[in-house]
Amino acid sequence: MELDVVALSRLQFALTALYHFLFVPLTIGLSILLAIMETVYVMTGRVIWRQMTKFWGVLFGINFAIGVSTGLVMEFQFGMNWSYYSHYVGDIFGAPLAIEGLMAFFLEATFVGLFFFGWDKLSKLGHLAATWAVALGSNFSALWILIANGWMQNPVGASFNPQTMRMEVNDFFAVLFNPVAQAKFVHTVSAGYVTASIFVLGVSAWYLLKGRHLELAKRSMTVAASFGLAASLSVVVLGDESGYLSTEHQKMKLASIEAMWKTEPAPAAFTAFGFPDQAARETHYAVHIPWVMGLIGTRSLTTEIPGIEDLVKRAEGRIRNGVEAYDALQTIRASAAPGAIPAEAQAAFEAGGHDLGYALLLKRYVDDPRQATDEQIAKAAADTIPHVPTLFWTFRIMVGLGIFFIALTATFFYLSARHRLDRYPLLLKLAVVAIPLPWIAAECGWIVAEVGRQPWIIEGVLPTAAAVSDLGAFTVLLTILGFTAIYTVLFIVEMGLMLHAIKKGPAPDPEPQAELAPYALAPAE
Repeated sequence: MELDVVALSRLQFALTALYHFLFVPLTIGLSILLAIMETVYVMTGRVIWRQMTKFWGVLFGINFAIGVSTGLVMEFQFGMNWSYYSHYVGDIFGAPLAIEGLMAFFLEATFVGLFFFGWDKLSKLGHLAATWAVALGSNFSALWILIANGWMQNPVGASFNPQTMRMEVNDFFAVLFNPVAQAKFVHTVSAGYVTASIFVLGVSAWYLLKGRHLELAKRSMTVAASFGLAASLSVVVLGDESGYLSTEHQKMKLASIEAMWKTEPAPAAFTAFGFPDQAARETHYAVHIPWVMGLIGTRSLTTEIPGIEDLVKRAEGRIRNGVEAYDALQTIRASAAPGAIPAEAQAAFEAGGHDLGYALLLKRYVDDPRQATDEQIAKAAADTIPHVPTLFWTFRIMVGLGIFFIALTATFFYLSARHRLDRYPLLLKLAVVAIPLPWIAAECGWIVAEVGRQPWIIEGVLPTAAAVSDLGAFTVLLTILGFTAIYTVLFIVEMGLMLHAIKKGPAPDPEPQAELAPYALAPAE
């Protein structure tokens, strides 16, 4: 069987990204929960809150260390496996990654040491400041990564330079305040907060079932249920915003999520269930909920959401327009000097340059897009359809789990308010079983985001197939096997360390005598 370098490179990045994202949400969410718990400790002076912060901090530290080690490899892949991508958009994509390292990662990595080793060396307020710095660093790290990823989904603030054959920044603030990036950031960090909340909730429920560390478990569940409920609700709201933005910037992704093959009269129905058939371009046994998709996608009752078949026709027109721009680009590049560029070629490129990426879709079928046949253009247009069944089902799994998290955290929030957390063993067991579910939802979210963008590595600008390095397929396959083996070992190590720390439980943490005195010397009534 012939090995495809593009498919193997995509598989390698997907595996490393999905492995890395096993650790990211918990790091983001636990860092905020630690800061909240220590804030309560500083405000109340109660020893139990310091003990809680230290205990959950141990689990945070294990996860943080493994997350850093798996994340480093991903950035190297841009140069190793995606060298033309790095050359083509390095001016834009490299800046957020550099800022993430300088501003966020160094902040987080510096203060994490103070968090673990500064308990008896810093004042209460000094240590609390270090904890909040770790939390802010974790979230800022996600911000800059998602600014880079959001630009790939909606490439704003940059333009193609025909002289350098690269994309170049012309408005950094447009890149920074890209609405897609901002929506992805708040949606992703909220998912991280949900992940940490369900994790804390489940571990604490296990302690209640075992009759261990009851005071710590109940307080931890109260914090996790409250924070988790707010985060779960925000995920739904912010997910709605992402859907609305997709209507404007990624119409094919939205239509594929809905398996909407044909354009429906406004307002479009939401397909709650069905079996998409990409070959036949229809959805079998579809169950529709009227109006819902129109309201989510357009926030109106009169705006249409284009279907997949109409979008393919539009793509075909953009490919033909892009071929004209490609022809003009070759004329421009053949000119001896900028002043010698024919006015007609310059005007043609300015008119159709925004569709140049669509012409590059033809590179899969012909070396020179100008020589493409009508059949090849039709095939390239059909390639703009991502894998619909994958998007359809992963999106619905994600949404279904999101609704479950709202119900779960709301239930425990109510039980916490009524001081009945330990009264319902079945609910406690459900909380324990639910621990891995946020990771499933988060991974589904990334699959929707990244598979939905295909065949583009940069939406409408650069096809994924044109972005890979000139590597041998066997070389890429070996690195896939190597990374998978290493990451699997790291995952097993992390799980072993986390389970050991949970089984061991919190260590006794007596306060300095000066802080104990007001409670120890209180007269008995």
